[in-house]
Amino acid sequence: MKTNKQNADFLHIGKKLTKWYDTNARQLPWRENRNPYNIWISEIVLQQTQVKQGLGHYLRFIERFPTVKELHQASEDEVLLYWKGLGYYSRAINLHKASHQIVAEFNGAFPNHYNDILKLKGIGKYTAAAIASICFEEKIPAVDGNFYRVLSRIFADDFDISGSKAFQYFSDLALRMMPDKKPGEFNQAIMDIGSEICRPKNPLCLFCPVNEDCIAFQTGRIAEFPVKTKKTKVSDLSLKYFFVKHKNQFLIKQRGNDFIWKKLYEFPTSVPEKWNDYIINSKIISHKLTHKNLSIEINVVEIDSEKEFETFEKENNFLSVGKTEADEKSFPKPLQTFYESLFQN
Repeated sequence: MKTNKQNADFLHIGKKLTKWYDTNARQLPWRENRNPYNIWISEIVLQQTQVKQGLGHYLRFIERFPTVKELHQASEDEVLLYWKGLGYYSRAINLHKASHQIVAEFNGAFPNHYNDILKLKGIGKYTAAAIASICFEEKIPAVDGNFYRVLSRIFADDFDISGSKAFQYFSDLALRMMPDKKPGEFNQAIMDIGSEICRPKNPLCLFCPVNEDCIAFQTGRIAEFPVKTKKTKVSDLSLKYFFVKHKNQFLIKQRGNDFIWKKLYEFPTSVPEKWNDYIINSKIISHKLTHKNLSIEINVVEIDSEKEFETFEKENNFLSVGKTEADEKSFPKPLQTFYESLFQN
């Protein structure tokens, strides 16, 4: 059990962080007010995406879908289109589904309690805590990779962040540091410190507001933390496509809800055997996902017969599109890059 003095020391560090945040907070558009919708969209955009890459996408998304109502009324295809370029498209699908939940279960008003926010599709403990603390001042730590890194370094804590108990362990630790007032600012202070100063590599420790309290810094052991023993397993996956074209049209189909690239568009995965004679070139593309290394073979099949092309399209429920129409659809990045390169030649 922690002593009162230890708890006071923890709180002292937490207050230092929030004081630093008062004058050093990053100027970000979703921080201009405490609108939970805007905070929600920003948090989902910034999952797996850095601020500098995500900012433009956030602004375009908010401009088209400024409220839950507009997001709810849009089609899934349009939501995916405005997510284009961000990757991890399941995030956009879940945003759309959650907007329907908010309308159906909360009468269109964004829920204002952590437990209710956590019920929304695609929202985990971190995002729910971030929204609840920033917008509704619930005293809940928004524990993510930044928290693991910052806290483990401050206390030179070797608790393994890859273990199943890490989230609760660091949540408890953060809660002892969190001031009763402005819990959202405490959470955002950790976010900004972790992003700008206490970086995974080459941290800027001399600029850290709590470097005097940081045991890892004071003992020259920054590189030892956080401790992570479990490695992410990455598997190899081979995919094969046929880019079937007739003049300036080519065939596509929307993927289902299973496996990778949910609801995105792709090229045919098989063609009649005799069409192997129509292949004019092939290309192998390597692409990395979080847990998979992809090897993608794409064969360009040029069909001279309009009738043959249309018959294959109708029998297999494909959609025939030109580049302009394709640009209005959402494709996996490697497939989009491939078809765009063909039209540049």
